[in-house]
Amino acid sequence: MILTAAWHEDLGEPLLPTTIASRNGDGWELTGTKICVPAGAIADAFLMPAAIEGGSVGLFLVRRTAEGVGIEPLETTLGDPQAAILLALAPAELVAEGYESLQWAYDRAVATQCAVASGVFAEALRLTAEYTKERKQFDVPIASFQAVAHRAADAFVDTEAIRLTSKQALWRLSVDMEASAEVAVAKYWVSFGGQRVVHTAQHLHGGVGVDRDYPLHRYFLMAKELELQLGGTTRQLLALGQIIANEAV
Repeated sequence: MILTAAWHEDLGEPLLPTTIASRNGDGWELTGTKICVPAGAIADAFLMPAAIEGGSVGLFLVRRTAEGVGIEPLETTLGDPQAAILLALAPAELVAEGYESLQWAYDRAVATQCAVASGVFAEALRLTAEYTKERKQFDVPIASFQAVAHRAADAFVDTEAIRLTSKQALWRLSVDMEASAEVAVAKYWVSFGGQRVVHTAQHLHGGVGVDRDYPLHRYFLMAKELELQLGGTTRQLLALGQIIANEAV
């Protein structure tokens, strides 16, 4: 069984869903649309947030075969099986209710995504280091040029920042400590620093970087997807600002 999470909607705020959950006897029905659902075209069931009538929110389980569920496969730059999920009074099971439950699930979704991103950027940097050691200009490796070395060093710093902030967030979650701020910091580095890493990798590879017979383009495209999934740079800065504003002075 393949289970995936459907966080995204057109308005782009995962914790403020516009999908509506309404009571139907002892059960629930969902109406709304989720977009860019990872593995949505092949998943058997979906976890998704929805607004509950009365002002609350909940996390619901919807099965692919349920009545009122429509699947629209999406064409993506990565070619992964994403889909839009169309819900028209689709039967659903309530898994958890309340904003705290939604934040709990969101933090873990983002933190695990940051771990994936850490590996993506590390491999893009490794490919770049290997290429610049082998590629010669004026009979010397281009890695020996100061400008190239500086760009690569900056990319290394960003990659380490992503790795360390992701580990910090995951560690705090693993021991049941509050980690929303740490998760937002890690995702900020993934969204902002990660783009600098892959742009540097493309730049230092020159034309080879955009050759689809060479693997670097996959990491560039994956980085763009990871930048925006579950909230990009602006969303994380807003979340951090709210956390700071809520702290007692």
